[in-house]
Amino acid sequence: MWPADRADLKLRVIWASFFLVAAKLVLLMVPFFFKWATDALADDGAAQPYLPAFLLAPVMLVVAYNVVRLVQWGFNQLRDALFARVGQHAVRQLAYRTFVHLHALSLRFHLERRTGGLSRVIERGVKGIETIVRFTILNTVPTIFEFALVAVVFGFFYGLTYLAVIAATVWAYTWFTVRASDWRIAIRKEMNDSDTDANTKAVDSLLNFETVKYFNNEAMEARRFDRSMERYESAATKTWTSLGWLNFGQGAIFGVGMTAIMVMSAREVMAGTHTIGDFVFVNAMLMQLSVPLNFIGFIYREIRQGLTDIEQMFDLLDVPQEISDRPGAPDLVPGQGAIRFEDVRFSYDASRPILKGISFEVPPGKTVAIVGPSGAGKSTISRLLFRFYDIQEGRITIDGQDVRHVTQKSLRAAIGMVPQDTVLFNDTIAYNIRYGRVDATDEDVRKAADLAQISGFIGQLPDGYKAMVGERGLKLSGGEKQRVAIARTILKAPPILILDEATSALDTHTEQEIQSALDLVSQGRTTLVIAHRLSTVIGADEIIVLKEGLIAERGTHRALLDAGGLYAAMWDRQREATEAEERLRRARETDEMGVVVRRRTPEIDALGD
Repeated sequence: MWPADRADLKLRVIWASFFLVAAKLVLLMVPFFFKWATDALADDGAAQPYLPAFLLAPVMLVVAYNVVRLVQWGFNQLRDALFARVGQHAVRQLAYRTFVHLHALSLRFHLERRTGGLSRVIERGVKGIETIVRFTILNTVPTIFEFALVAVVFGFFYGLTYLAVIAATVWAYTWFTVRASDWRIAIRKEMNDSDTDANTKAVDSLLNFETVKYFNNEAMEARRFDRSMERYESAATKTWTSLGWLNFGQGAIFGVGMTAIMVMSAREVMAGTHTIGDFVFVNAMLMQLSVPLNFIGFIYREIRQGLTDIEQMFDLLDVPQEISDRPGAPDLVPGQGAIRFEDVRFSYDASRPILKGISFEVPPGKTVAIVGPSGAGKSTISRLLFRFYDIQEGRITIDGQDVRHVTQKSLRAAIGMVPQDTVLFNDTIAYNIRYGRVDATDEDVRKAADLAQISGFIGQLPDGYKAMVGERGLKLSGGEKQRVAIARTILKAPPILILDEATSALDTHTEQEIQSALDLVSQGRTTLVIAHRLSTVIGADEIIVLKEGLIAERGTHRALLDAGGLYAAMWDRQREATEAEERLRRARETDEMGVVVRRRTPEIDALGD
């Protein structure tokens, strides 16, 4: 509300506060002009001792009454207009802080998050902040100020009895509103939880559209979503029902207080101690008071509801950063790109060690491959090199610099990644390639696409580089997505390259095409290959075989085959599977040509029709 670096916004706050006070002072004059106009029409001139002569005419009093109302309304609009930028700036800053904080959280947090629920929490949180800003500053403060002015007027002109009745009415109204609103907050939380759950299920189901179709589970997904919406329906119904009871109670309390005040004023008029104008004034003042009283309930409900909505958002802001730069950490000094793991031990969970003291080195410009069974810790190595997690023991260095002692930004700028599952942004092909270096020119993007061997495919598209790739890149095939990922990495031009099972999800033919592009991009770079298919690492300068978090074997492809150990066994199994797959492919091609296949191999029978 008072940003230190924005003098213009501070000035807006000052002027908005001025018009806030001015509007309430002018508003206080409205019932007085109503009273004076009434007394003038009743020919009771004694009731206007404070007015100049030119205002004594009833018509002028009526005109003045409406002018004052218009001025008060104008001051309110000026206040809102001046404060709008202040409030929206505050909303923007808090939303920005939350977004930045989410990107600063660890990979562990994002692997456990629920995308749909998280997006709804942020959406409601931003709206909740806006609600609190608007109602706290623009309504709560003016309402309290107006109560104080009304109390002074009634106490001065009509005595302490009137003031006591009004004070009792306001107190009872406020007490009831707070208690009833607190009761409704629990219902609101239940509705929010149901809404978040329903949104999470909807987003999750739509993101996995193809999987739903594969297993014919549309009806099941609809039932899961409907169960969440059923809970939301029940909670929302309770919310609106409780609101009805709240409004009825507020009306009853204010009605009793207003009746008591009006009866007291009527008796005074009958006794001749009050004029008709006084009776009208009391009525007008009470009706005017009903507006901020209604705001008490509304403001309290909105603020509490806003606090409920932003509670989870602020919980997100309270999540600590698992990985953070050390104070004064220097940038990584670019060198030749030598990678070194020294007795590295790591576990996601203390009860289940993943890496149990591995040591190896990737010399500058060389290629080292990491292979092994599933769960051996291969992909964990790439995550540790990117410093998505910190190791428990040991040391990881790049050009002799511990990755924990340099800034994360400079570390990740030096490393390029081509992952197994390339996820693209729902934007153009050009945008996804340029993501590797956002200031790249169109010519740079085209050159990167050429090197990644995807420019021919892009040229065949009607929209070319402006073609949309769809949600998570679903409009592209696996090979096309991988080529985009390679082009993106080429554009980044890092000294270190990580290929994390970059071709394991592709067929053999596409794998061979992609591998040629990967060989091109890895030339002259320090390359760490994490592979499932051993055929992609034959040319590596060294192959490291992991088993249960330890280095079981290491050497060149030829040396490991000659050793006849774990690597050789894995190679034989994959070769047999590849040969069987190739025989099956040829058999299917023969069937498609209309030739009857009379002789089938056991491998083909084992794979099935």
